[in-house]
Amino acid sequence: VYLETYGCQMNVNDTEIAWTILQKSGYARTKELDEADVILLVTCSVREKAEQAIWNRLRHLKALKARRQQAGSPLRIGILGCMAERLKEEILHREKLVDVVAGPDAYRDLPRLLAVAQTGQQAANVLLSLDETYADILPVQTSAGGTTAFVSIMRGCDNMCSYCIVPFTRGRERSRPIASILQEVRMLSDQGVKEVTLLGQNVNSFRDTSEVQFQSAAAPVLSRGFSTVYRAKPGGLRFAHLLDQVSRIDPEMRIRFTSPHPKDFPDEAIELSLTLSPDCPSQVLQLIRERHNICKQLHLPAQSGSTRVLEAMRRGYTREAYLELVHHVRECIPGVSLSSDFIAGFCGEMEEDHQQTVSLLREVRYNVGFLFAYSMRQKTRAYHRLQDNVPAGVKRRRLEELIAVFREEAARANEAMVGQSQLVLVEGPSKRSASELCGRNDGNIKVIFPDAETEAAAGGEAAVRARPGDYVLVKVTSASSQTLRGVLLCRTSLSRSAAWH
Repeated sequence: VYLETYGCQMNVNDTEIAWTILQKSGYARTKELDEADVILLVTCSVREKAEQAIWNRLRHLKALKARRQQAGSPLRIGILGCMAERLKEEILHREKLVDVVAGPDAYRDLPRLLAVAQTGQQAANVLLSLDETYADILPVQTSAGGTTAFVSIMRGCDNMCSYCIVPFTRGRERSRPIASILQEVRMLSDQGVKEVTLLGQNVNSFRDTSEVQFQSAAAPVLSRGFSTVYRAKPGGLRFAHLLDQVSRIDPEMRIRFTSPHPKDFPDEAIELSLTLSPDCPSQVLQLIRERHNICKQLHLPAQSGSTRVLEAMRRGYTREAYLELVHHVRECIPGVSLSSDFIAGFCGEMEEDHQQTVSLLREVRYNVGFLFAYSMRQKTRAYHRLQDNVPAGVKRRRLEELIAVFREEAARANEAMVGQSQLVLVEGPSKRSASELCGRNDGNIKVIFPDAETEAAAGGEAAVRARPGDYVLVKVTSASSQTLRGVLLCRTSLSRSAAWH
C-alpha cells in the first residue's frame, strides 16, 4: 500500500491510523508508487484548492492504472477522508477510476473495502459515527525522524461556523477517553519521541465522559463576550485535566496542542491542584505558564477582525472579546508565541471589514499565520444562507495585503528574539543546506543553525554533533517573518533549560 496525505495535521494522524489497521491485516507499506498494489489518498475538503489537487492527482494516476492493467498487475485506488465524505457519488462515477471510498469514520472497514475492490467492484463506506475515536488503535508513527508525533484526542466539531465544512465531513464532536490518550503518549515517550501535539478540531472543548465518577461535573461557563450555538454540556473530564496528566508523563517531552477555539477559555469548572492567580483566569493558560514542558505557544484562530463579519461567520465572539482574550493570554504567559487563521473575502465582507482585519494583525502581531481566500463549500450554512459576493480579484488583493501585513509584523516579533538564547528541538538537516540543522523553538518558530560540534551544558562530555531529538541552546543572530537563524551554544535538556529560566 502507498499512502499519500493532503491537508491538515488531523489527516497526518488519520494516515497513521489507516496504516496501522492495514498493517494488522497483512499489508506492507511502500514509498515507491510503482511498487504499490493499492494507492490511498487521504484527502482534504476545507478549500476548493485542496480538492482540485486531488482531481489533478487522480488524472496522473489514471495513466498508471491503465499501464498496470495492460501488464496484468491491477492497481486499486482509494480516496479516504473528508473529500470521500463530501463527494462520494462524484468520485465513484467520474471515469470509474476510484475503487474504494472511505470517510474519516470508516478506516476500520478498509480491509473489507479493499477485499471487495479485489473482486473488481467499487466499495464505499462514508457513514459518520457518533462515537468513533479510534481510541484502541495506537498509530504507527510515520512523522519526522521519530522526534515529533501527533496524538488525536477528539474528532468532529459542534461549532457550525457558517463557512466551515468540517462538521459535515467529520461529524459531531466526540472525545477520546483520557486513559487511551495517556497510554499512547507513554508509548511515544518510550519510543524516544520528544514532542507530542494533541490534535482536535477544537481541543479545549474536550470532554471525556467515559469515567462514571465525573458524569456530574458542571458545564463550563463562557467568558464575557463569547457565545455558542449549542448548550454547554455538563459532565466529563475537561481539557485542563488532560493537559495536566499528559504533561506529567515525561518531563523531557514537549507538549503542544491545536486548535483551541477562542470561546473555550476560561474553563475554571475543573478542580485541579492549581490555585488560579488573578492574572490567569483559565486553568489551561495557567498550566501552560507553570509546566516547563507545555510549549508557551497558542493557536488562536481569529478568522476576521470585524465583529460584523465574525457574526456572519457564527464565530461566537466580537473583535473586542477576542482582543481581551489575547490580552489575558499575554498577561498570563509572558513571551507567549501566538498563531492564527484568517479568511479574506468572506460573504459580504466590505473594504472597511477588511481594514479591521489588517488592524487586528497589526495590533496582535502574530508569530505564525495561516491566511486564505474564502472558498464557498456546499452543505455549509454560508452556502444555504449567504452570497459569495466578493469578486475573486478583490479576494486575491485582500489576501495579498493581509499576508504582507502579517509578514511585516511577524518579522518585527521575531526580530525581538535576536540576541536571545532559544531552546530548540533538533528535527534534522535544513532543507536548503546539508551543513545546517533545523529545529523549532518553544514558540514553534523554525530555527536554523550550523551543524557544528558542541558540548553538553553540564560539561565534562566530549564535543559531539547535535542529532534529531536533541535539545540545544541556540543564540539568535538574525530573524525573518518565518525563520530564526543562530549559532549553536550547547546541548542541553528540557528540565535543565527550565531550571535556568
